[in-house]
Amino acid sequence: MDSIIAENEKTATSNGIVLKSIAHLFSYLLHPVFVPLYVIFFLIYIHPFAFVGFSPEEKIKTIFIVALNLVFFPLLSVLLLKALGFIESIYLRTQKDRIIPYIASGIFFFWAYTVFKEQHRYPSILTIYVFGIFLASSAALITNIYLKVSMHAIGMGGWLALFLLMSFNDGMLMSWPLALVILLTGIVCTSRMLINAHQPKEIYIGLLIGILSQFVAAYIIL
Repeated sequence: MDSIIAENEKTATSNGIVLKSIAHLFSYLLHPVFVPLYVIFFLIYIHPFAFVGFSPEEKIKTIFIVALNLVFFPLLSVLLLKALGFIESIYLRTQKDRIIPYIASGIFFFWAYTVFKEQHRYPSILTIYVFGIFLASSAALITNIYLKVSMHAIGMGGWLALFLLMSFNDGMLMSWPLALVILLTGIVCTSRMLINAHQPKEIYIGLLIGILSQFVAAYIIL
């Protein structure tokens, strides 16, 4: 009997390790800093007409702008802050560690939004998305005073809201992209709880911030 119980405990422990490993994998692959890259690749190479009329060089330039301002500079800021001793960990596990990165990233997000807004060739959905990211980072900075809201949930909430907006106002059939993002959002949020990175309320509030920020951005721009 004891051997059966021990074997069951061993199996449960092994399954738990596997689940947490998968959760960590999704947390890295769908880290909020990388989500804008997935979105821009979708808009450029999968959406049938969001970037119609853009040359291959112009598409690459757009990806470069997104990668530089929404990915590289925020990552570089965190690495520099860690190197200078302003934050304890690059994983930003505490509310204190998140204050300066939120501010720095917000500056880069707003700059990217300004670039896309002033160059009218870019589709409005891209401008909305980047402005929504800026609003979400600003809301997260304020919310960070009270609790460590999930940045992963904010990122996925923004992605989900963008696809919802596109399904309401876009000529592309968004059934499968929307279903995929809903699935990924569920996986990421579950993963964050599996590895004890956040409490459920921090996940829910993050999702709410991400979703509402995109809707507010669309209301302001459209």
